[in-house]
Amino acid sequence: MTTTTKPAAPVAAAPGARRLGSGALALRQGRLEITQFLRSRESVVFTMGFPIIMILIFASIFDGTIGGGVKFTQYFITGMIATGLMTVSFQNLGIWIPIERDRGVLKRYRGTPMPKWVWFAGKVIMVVAIGIAETALLLAFAVLLFDLDLPATVGKWVTFGWVSVLGVTACTLCGIAISSLARTARSGSAVVTPVALVLQFISGVFFVFTDLPAWMQQIAALFPLKWMCQGLRAVFLPESFGAREPGGSFELGRVALVLALWCVVGLVLCLTTFRWTTKRDG
Repeated sequence: MTTTTKPAAPVAAAPGARRLGSGALALRQGRLEITQFLRSRESVVFTMGFPIIMILIFASIFDGTIGGGVKFTQYFITGMIATGLMTVSFQNLGIWIPIERDRGVLKRYRGTPMPKWVWFAGKVIMVVAIGIAETALLLAFAVLLFDLDLPATVGKWVTFGWVSVLGVTACTLCGIAISSLARTARSGSAVVTPVALVLQFISGVFFVFTDLPAWMQQIAALFPLKWMCQGLRAVFLPESFGAREPGGSFELGRVALVLALWCVVGLVLCLTTFRWTTKRDG
């Protein structure tokens, strides 16, 4: 599974960019990134359509309950939201940053007077905007066709918010970091896609997490996707279902801690490994 977005040109190339304030520069770069994303039909169809296609397939096959009166669709939506956020952040950035690097976009950007953080801010704005749109579309689809029960309390919506923010932040930073492993534009997909696929299968996205072998659960617990799914289950599933989790509850405190730690780890990896040019450029 890959996403396809055309590399965005640096906003610094526009006349008069220096007169813009920092916030305006970031927003302008973000709009440019979003525009480039929307111009790629493949990216839009895959990023927005993949979760919907998967929930349509799985909900049609597994139309019963998984215990405790919980519908499979109600459980499955948590994994689809989490994997959708991971796709638009970790997978999308991990594949397309090497393409921008290989085509010299990042090298040209570094040579402009524009602050380097503006480029990163543009990526973040794009991830957040597309992630929100994708999640809203998925929820609307599930409510209309599969009678999904939305969170009924403010507290659950608050949990939904912080789990999504921490999760997408961790995945965004990890996506930027893993982009440095790809030596060429073509190798980005080969590096990132297998990682994303494996994490989806072992993190409770497509199957009930506790039905997986114990060793898979232990490996999945090392990575953020599992904790994103678990945090979202606390939002969409009844409190009683928490007893079926490996820890005997939804463990929201641990969810927050692990995702926050991955944000720190991802930031450190970004600061120490990110490259603006390819090795052949020096």
